[in-house]
Amino acid sequence: MMMSNKLVLVCFAVLFTVSVSISQERPLKGAEYCSLKRLKQFEMLMKESASPNSPRHSFDVLNYTLYLNIYNNFLLPYPKSFAATNTITFKVDSTLNSIQLNASHFSLVIDSVALAGKTFSLDLSSDILTIGLDTTYKPSDTVRVRIYYRHKDITDGAFYASGGMVFTDCEPEGARRWLPCWDRPSDKATLDLTAKVPASVKLGSNGKLVDSLRADTSCYYHWVSRDPIATYLMVISAKVGYNLDIVYWKKPSNQNDSIPIVFYWNTGESVGSLKYIEARILPMTDRYSALFGEHPFEKNGFATMASGSGFNWGGMENQTLTSLQYNGWNENLVSHEFAHQWFGDMISPGTWADVWLNEGFATYCESLWYEYTGGYASYKNDIDNDASGYLGNNPGWPIYNPQWAVITPSINTMFNTEITYYKGACVLHMLRYTLGDSLFFASIKGYATDSNFRLQNSVTDDFIQKISAVSGQNLSWFFDEWLKQPNHPVYQNTYSIDTSAKAVNFKIQQTGKSQPFFSMPVEIRFSFADGPDTTVRVMNTANGQQYGFTFTRMPTAAVFDPNNNIVLKVATTVEVTGIRREDIASLRFELDQNYPNPFNPTTHLRFTIADFLFTTLKVYDALGKEVATLVNGEMNPGRYTVRWDAGNLTSGVYFYRLQAGQFSETKKLVLMK
Repeated sequence: MMMSNKLVLVCFAVLFTVSVSISQERPLKGAEYCSLKRLKQFEMLMKESASPNSPRHSFDVLNYTLYLNIYNNFLLPYPKSFAATNTITFKVDSTLNSIQLNASHFSLVIDSVALAGKTFSLDLSSDILTIGLDTTYKPSDTVRVRIYYRHKDITDGAFYASGGMVFTDCEPEGARRWLPCWDRPSDKATLDLTAKVPASVKLGSNGKLVDSLRADTSCYYHWVSRDPIATYLMVISAKVGYNLDIVYWKKPSNQNDSIPIVFYWNTGESVGSLKYIEARILPMTDRYSALFGEHPFEKNGFATMASGSGFNWGGMENQTLTSLQYNGWNENLVSHEFAHQWFGDMISPGTWADVWLNEGFATYCESLWYEYTGGYASYKNDIDNDASGYLGNNPGWPIYNPQWAVITPSINTMFNTEITYYKGACVLHMLRYTLGDSLFFASIKGYATDSNFRLQNSVTDDFIQKISAVSGQNLSWFFDEWLKQPNHPVYQNTYSIDTSAKAVNFKIQQTGKSQPFFSMPVEIRFSFADGPDTTVRVMNTANGQQYGFTFTRMPTAAVFDPNNNIVLKVATTVEVTGIRREDIASLRFELDQNYPNPFNPTTHLRFTIADFLFTTLKVYDALGKEVATLVNGEMNPGRYTVRWDAGNLTSGVYFYRLQAGQFSETKKLVLMK
């Protein structure tokens, strides 16, 4: 690149800051911020190409070298047009004399090609750019083509320019709107980016800043990422008058080696919130490094977008430079997006069918950060909230959908909060419950540090095989039911106590003829007339499975899954009181007052059924909205007790109604937390 000899200065200001810890509220989960960003972002109304998102391709891009002249984008009237070149270095995987790339004709104009590129054509229906090569290349050949192109002065949901700010935002397949590329998550390549901007601009990107040189009124920023990046994670964040703070994280493996963590921020944002996050990011990096292997990149950081710039929701985990909404210095959001640097960036999804490996993991890491800062109860409360979000709004499809690897789904489907985020996080919690803490964390760390995946890609079956190998057990059964089939188990369990034998018979029953069966290890807690409770763990491998337990003390009650570790479920457990055959005729339908009442958060509801009937027992709030179904099925004559846990509800007056044939009765109960 040619520069003026009149004045060449370094124009990258480095500000050293002191981190200060202050209190901060946590209004929303990071997963909610992250999901909102995806769901609310601009979606192209044009038809994009529906090409396979396959990890295998006829060539492998090794490096993108970009030169962008975006100087005028920062000046009135803030156009979105710019001129650029993209030099692509790729390795040939199969004999070829042409290559195909993604380039949106809505956004880009291709002017010419050079180096090994001799001809080009852009298919307007598929947005496929075909470049004819100067010869036929063989496998393992390394080839370079250069593309001269322009971005149009249009709004496309990927390249943004307004009010003195320029940024990119590409997930899932928006990179093709600001650079020609092979725009698939499996295509990870290094990036060498140079951008010309006004001297008043600070510009951040992926990797490390090699230099920033001023020539007259211009500044040339040169960023290089030594580590390969998925195209959707390539980023520019730049603004006139950006503020910049830097803190340094010392590597545990070498205390003399520090990684800069940068914070680009806008004047007018909460400095107190920013300083709080700057103080938190160092222990957060320590914690994630301890759990998942040492922080993998040469730098990291965050950039908040200007108010009104078009980035109005949550964050985007661009590799080594996360984008945040204006004043987005929120601990939940940061803990979520920063976790992506391991899950999504360091290990990128092989296809969009594997996006839960990004979002489910980052949502689970929010809970792990809660555990680190507030203990296990804080962690479990966050997981329970995720489960409640899923159970209340489950759209009914599985986490893993193999067709997404072929046809990229809509934003609303792929980034559905309840499935991709909440259910994904809850599955990881239940894996932890199934394996136990020691084996679970060893397995996750083994996956994150595996050289086959680290700084590369992974698909769901890779993950399953790795976790199975590290744990020493075949976990296909677990992932097949929780990832590859929809919904969740609905339990209607019953138990009876034999006082003469000091024994309990417990039957675990899942309902729904069309509902798949979920095998799971199950805990049952028994209470006794004297002495402490006892919890046993059994493996439930068949529907309607019955278990007999005999004790030396008199059992008085049994509670299914007492710690709610199978968080993705609906469950009722009914005690069946023994009735002699000759006494059945004397039974009458009854609904007793719950006890205790008021209660917090559990209570017992007793009722009597006088005939073999379909029976329901439901709970409603004061407005008449159903909040729980405790019984829903055929019942034998007898006396029953149902334990209800209302831990996910707010204090207030509720009503419970028993319906058995023509019999119906309603009573009031009070939840007082």
